[in-house]
Amino acid sequence: MLIELPPLPYEKNALEPHISTETVEYHYGKHHQGYVTKLKKLIEATKLKDETLINIIKKTDNQNIYNNAAQVFNHTFYWNCMTPDHHKPEGAIEMLIKKHFGSFETFKEKFIQAAGTLFGSGWVWLVQDKKGNLHIKQTRNAHCPIKDNETPLLVCDVWEHAYYIDYRNRRKEYVEKWWNVINWKFVGEQVKT
Repeated sequence: MLIELPPLPYEKNALEPHISTETVEYHYGKHHQGYVTKLKKLIEATKLKDETLINIIKKTDNQNIYNNAAQVFNHTFYWNCMTPDHHKPEGAIEMLIKKHFGSFETFKEKFIQAAGTLFGSGWVWLVQDKKGNLHIKQTRNAHCPIKDNETPLLVCDVWEHAYYIDYRNRRKEYVEKWWNVINWKFVGEQVKT
């Protein structure tokens, strides 16, 4: 399987004013590309070189390979979780959020709180477990819920490079603004029924 940097699903300036072109260029073009480049080098002489990204994440015991593969997946998923065409959740995802969190507003509060309280660098996810239940999950560094047999539905990157250019150390403000660009259609498409 060829590991490549996937194209963004929108133009680099499409998320403004919530996420600047400069942030996207730096985050996507330097950080995300860097993980892709490093992963390709790490697996080129291994049995993983023909595996899918998901299988690399699930199968590898090599921490360096795992970190880079997970970061490639996490970043790709993050870009797909956003859109300039903001809309509200509907259908199965809307019903599941209400079922598991009581209301959309409660879910939003808990998600923003989880993003604001994750110590250090990492990710905040909405995941679905094997029983179909939804959970908000904090993961540190490169960890990916796929490794825990959970289905990622939504992710917010809370590494400083995701927001420092635009928001400096105001992570909570970044997450609140990020909420305006969530691609609920994509999130809904990830739900397992």
